[in-house]
Amino acid sequence: MDSHLPDHFKCPISLEIMSDPVILSSGHTFDRSSIQRWLDAGHRTCPITKLPLPDHPALIPNHALRSLISNYAFLSPLHHTVSQPEALISTLASNSSSSDSKIEALKHLTRLSKRDSAFRRRLAESGAVPAVIAAVDDPSLQERALPLLLNLTLDDDSKVGLVAEGVVARVVEVLLHAPTPDCRAVAATIVTSLAVVEVNKATIGAFPAAIAALVAILRDGKGRERKEAATALYALCSFPDNRRRAVNCGAVPILLQNVEIGLERCVEVIGFLAKCKEGREQMECYDGCVQILVNVLRNGSSRGIQYALFALTSLCSYNQEMVLVALEEGVLEASLGFVEDDNEKVRRNACNLIKVLRFNHNRVR
Repeated sequence: MDSHLPDHFKCPISLEIMSDPVILSSGHTFDRSSIQRWLDAGHRTCPITKLPLPDHPALIPNHALRSLISNYAFLSPLHHTVSQPEALISTLASNSSSSDSKIEALKHLTRLSKRDSAFRRRLAESGAVPAVIAAVDDPSLQERALPLLLNLTLDDDSKVGLVAEGVVARVVEVLLHAPTPDCRAVAATIVTSLAVVEVNKATIGAFPAAIAALVAILRDGKGRERKEAATALYALCSFPDNRRRAVNCGAVPILLQNVEIGLERCVEVIGFLAKCKEGREQMECYDGCVQILVNVLRNGSSRGIQYALFALTSLCSYNQEMVLVALEEGVLEASLGFVEDDNEKVRRNACNLIKVLRFNHNRVR
């Protein structure tokens, strides 16, 4: 396949397309990993000219050639240079690779793995995961490495293996300490992707500080990172044990505050937390909880209304005082307006809430 590319893109030593071309003092260009192996073996002559080299030869990055290779790779319909990921992984994993070359490798790998499941499998089989994890740990590479790690989580058959390789610890570290909101947002999205697999919900939820880190972003974060943290919590809290963990981390008041300022995804998490006793108790203690949920009924999207109805049903099923507050806030009238809604789940949840309100109201009377 490499025969379709110009010969000067290939390293004279490995005869493979160069991912990090460097110039030797002889004037010839080699791939960094190949010439470094040559030098590490004790050679002090140019592999091509055989002329002597200094004891500590300088390797000067050939930025112009690297740019040409990069542009040619993606202009070419078959992008031959990077259909074989091993060279890029080698660059990423090598201690002798420059930061710039690692960033370039991450860019290529991320772009190619985004929509190509076969390429993602090839990456995993080529041992890319430890190199990507190491890049996530490196502050200078983290921002580039996280999107690649996210791509590697896209296939369901790889999610459990990634967790087993230690991805959760790195992601939680990013959630807690990453310097940028974008890094935290991508880390939260990785949690959501991994939590598609049921066993991972339990593993991630039980990991120290995982849920607490997401709750902290909801409390202190901004924009996209808060939305992604709410989505990750929603994914995790479909697993019952994680609901209690979220409640114990103080999630309920923070979620309700976010619902109040318009982050509707949080009402979906409230719907899950209302399924557990601890969650309901926290909601009952929160001043204005019912009013916040009623506001979603009046102004929210169909999905938000679905979960607000569900949360109100759970609250009113277990607490007579909540029934009275709900009736005073016009929840019954609002629910009656949804019994013929186009959304089947909204209709069903509205009918369930109406039954609960009428039954408990009659008991009170």
